[in-house]
Amino acid sequence: MSISDIMQTAPVIPVIVVDEVEHAVPLARALVAGGLRVLEVTLRTPAALDAIRAMKTVKGAIVGAGTVTNQKELAAAIDAGSEFIVSPGLTEPLGKAAIREGIPFLPGIANAGDIMRGLDMGLTHFKFFPAMAAGGLPALKALAAPFGQCRFCPTGGITLENAPEWLAFDPVLCVGGSWVAPRGPVDEAAVEKLAREAFTLA
Repeated sequence: MSISDIMQTAPVIPVIVVDEVEHAVPLARALVAGGLRVLEVTLRTPAALDAIRAMKTVKGAIVGAGTVTNQKELAAAIDAGSEFIVSPGLTEPLGKAAIREGIPFLPGIANAGDIMRGLDMGLTHFKFFPAMAAGGLPALKALAAPFGQCRFCPTGGITLENAPEWLAFDPVLCVGGSWVAPRGPVDEAAVEKLAREAFTLA
């Protein structure tokens, strides 16, 4: 799958923080059952890589790593079976390493310089992060105007309430949201309900 295919699988990519590996499978199962198959597991906890391995066993799940900030983390995420990589920003060493590995890559951007650096590497799909803190939808509309070939996944401050406004903007293929994957022990029925609500935003 290309990063474009992954971004168009569902309108919301859950941004997941796993503290205990035993939470991984129930969470993935509930999200996939609700229609959210693309799962971004952030490398913010010691359990993250094992969570990626565990979630890969859930039928239908497309599991990737988020908060990848350098080549060492990229290698560890790929070794754990990540099917795509998301980073909070874009550096040339990380971008070139991801391209070299041939893995779908969604780097974070917050300004025109970031986008131009990505375009120089042949990248056209970006995470707009932190979306609300970086100026919200008006900022992305202004940024996207000179870069018609680019597509975006805003992440950071996105909620069920404001997601439709972002998704209505054509260059936005999906949004990233943590509200669909609450941290801690998993209430599968509740998570599936959140996922179903998010899936209908398409």
